[in-house]
Amino acid sequence: MTVDAAAAALDAGQYTADEIRKYAAVYGQNFVSPGGAATAREIFSLLQWAPGMHVLDVGCGLGGAALLLAQLYGVKVHGIDLSRNMLAQAAERSAHAGLAHAVSWEHADIMEYQPPQPSDVVHSRDVFLHIHAKPRLLAALKRCLRPGGSLLFSDYLCGHPPHSAEFTEYISSRNYHLCTLDGYRALLEQAGFAVLLAEDRTAAFVEILERELASMPGAALSETEYRDLAHSWQKKIERARAGEQRWGVFSARRLPG
Repeated sequence: MTVDAAAAALDAGQYTADEIRKYAAVYGQNFVSPGGAATAREIFSLLQWAPGMHVLDVGCGLGGAALLLAQLYGVKVHGIDLSRNMLAQAAERSAHAGLAHAVSWEHADIMEYQPPQPSDVVHSRDVFLHIHAKPRLLAALKRCLRPGGSLLFSDYLCGHPPHSAEFTEYISSRNYHLCTLDGYRALLEQAGFAVLLAEDRTAAFVEILERELASMPGAALSETEYRDLAHSWQKKIERARAGEQRWGVFSARRLPG
């Protein structure tokens, strides 16, 4: 599938304007990843930031992380995403926030991306689960970083097999490719990264999901939307408590070469 075809499929399905509205209603303004701004701040705290650093945000979505990074640390952020719908809204939000000078957006596929210059940090939140060719992905991320640069990301994980039929069907229906924590660590090392942190945060993930479920804004959703989203969140909680669907946070440094 070409980049344009993949983008069209996303914008016609998972990331229509209506679907984006529902995500933002649950995750918070500008965010489409678990925990919204609060969790983003926690993950940012794992790195040392300095004004003027160049950051590549892979799968930037609505731009919440990019905008928050620029506001908190004075860094320059370039966000890439396959969804044109997401990017259009990100551009509107950055202009509204007065941060168009600090953030920029581009329709691009990380697997083919050729950066004009290497970044100090590559950041991503719960995006890599969509990409099956993990070694090729990590090679692309390495290409986007200067030697010594930092990779900071979170992603859905899986427990060790065997997996239940229900979990196997869930992964297949979403076309996800999930790794175990140890599997991710090995892939990062093989790709030329020094792993600084590879932490299973499934317990925190469950707490995030429970908070989001409890505060899901019924007023912002139709009855059917609320029912469907609440069911989806409850199923994620059940899978996570069972140890099948897991969540990890990673920090790594690009080695020379």
